[in-house]
Amino acid sequence: MDQPFLTVRPATVDDLASLVALRAHLLDGSAAIYSSKTPEDSARWRAAYRAWLSSRLSESDCVQILAAEHKESGQMLGCATAIIDQRAPAPGCLNGMSGWVQSVVVEPQWRNQGIARLLMQHLLRWFTNRGVGSVVLQSTEAAGTLYQTLGFEISNERLLIRQETSA
Repeated sequence: MDQPFLTVRPATVDDLASLVALRAHLLDGSAAIYSSKTPEDSARWRAAYRAWLSSRLSESDCVQILAAEHKESGQMLGCATAIIDQRAPAPGCLNGMSGWVQSVVVEPQWRNQGIARLLMQHLLRWFTNRGVGSVVLQSTEAAGTLYQTLGFEISNERLLIRQETSA
């Protein structure tokens, strides 16, 4: 499902500010356990994310960060991140290569136009080309249907999070 008004491409260091701003839609001001609770929390995750992006955008073969860019304006409309993790082999993942999708975000005014689906299709193709057969993601309620139409199933396992407070 191509969108004539946008291009999906690998993100670059020039996209740092836009990537941080997009991820803020997920990490600032929500009730989620992983959300920043104070302006200081927000400043810390933004600085850490910027540093993480800077090192991954140029050298990592196990991380793919995509940008959905408006063809005419050049505005970044959305982004998505794929990470390959090496785990112990399991029945559904004999090579131990497990995929993790995170930070699939579309600017609010551009949502429901197929941008997240297109980003996900690119990420899933990237995983397949690297031999990753098992992909996991954590979803918001609003995006759950999209992921299910892409073949993801709700797990009967409980996701537990233990989070240290920031120092």
